[in-house]
Amino acid sequence: MRVVFPFSAIVAQDEMKLALLLAAVDRTLGGVMVFGDRGSGKTTAVRGLAALLPPLKVIAGCRFNCEPGTPCEACVGVCRHTGKAGEAPAPVVDLPLGATEDRVVGALDLERALTLGEKAFEPGLLARANRGFLYIDEVNLLEDHLVDLLLDVAQSGENVVEREGLSIRHPARFVLVGSGNPEEGELRPQLLDRFGLSVEVTTPDRLADRVEVVKRRDAFDRDPAAFVELWKAKDTAVRRRIKAAQGRIGDIVVPDAVLEQGSRLCMAVGADGLRGELTLLRASRALAALEGREAVTDADLRKIAPMALRHRLRRGPLDEQASTARIDRALDELKAA
Repeated sequence: MRVVFPFSAIVAQDEMKLALLLAAVDRTLGGVMVFGDRGSGKTTAVRGLAALLPPLKVIAGCRFNCEPGTPCEACVGVCRHTGKAGEAPAPVVDLPLGATEDRVVGALDLERALTLGEKAFEPGLLARANRGFLYIDEVNLLEDHLVDLLLDVAQSGENVVEREGLSIRHPARFVLVGSGNPEEGELRPQLLDRFGLSVEVTTPDRLADRVEVVKRRDAFDRDPAAFVELWKAKDTAVRRRIKAAQGRIGDIVVPDAVLEQGSRLCMAVGADGLRGELTLLRASRALAALEGREAVTDADLRKIAPMALRHRLRRGPLDEQASTARIDRALDELKAA
């Protein structure tokens, strides 16, 4: 079994870690896009999060992670199982940049076709990621035809395969997590808009943080098992927080005043569409649940706003002001009004 660097051992990068935790608590957020320097811990954080996710209740043997008692149409026709309930780790699936469309959406099972003469469907990465996370490193370098495919699936929550005499439809509801370096290319606006939260990470600029990163990484590389054991208690505490927040989030109260403040903010910064307001609502509620509170406050809104809105702002060719600074200034003006 592959040993991954513990999530709790990541130094600094607090905004990135918070965004990933919020997406784990409320999977309707729309996912997380992480922009930042190479070697700043983006992929390490996603790998570490996978080890913290509570297991899913599934139909044992289902290749689409269907919930017990509610198999999808494809599950009934493709999977060979008894229908018994079971548990499985929450899937965190990598989508490689060089993946073919067949590998992503699924295709004809050639082995069964050649050996048994049966026409059967071989599920792809989207099936494996259902009810979990789909991670794309360097997502800004993803080929356009795969971007179009992801946009369609993200919109519908279903993967439809019509090819080679196959007609398959199965659920594909996943949290999309992407990472990339802006210097290597821009992300298509249509795909960027699908991410609920956008965070920016940089190489630590404090000497103490840089030294601590090196020490922890070196300790992990020399003895991964011992290092993971050292951080096991803290990772376990984070896992319990996620599970408790998932159970609590349906009871979190969002006052109308907070909703109005969120809409005023979106209007003040010129956010495109209404996804910004929906993301503010859901992320603020997830934050309150994660911190064990019963209601959302203006402080939650302020903490979430940069992550929810910075990638939704219109930016003119002469606009040199960073989007985060614009959001902070708008929040200050609204508070003073």
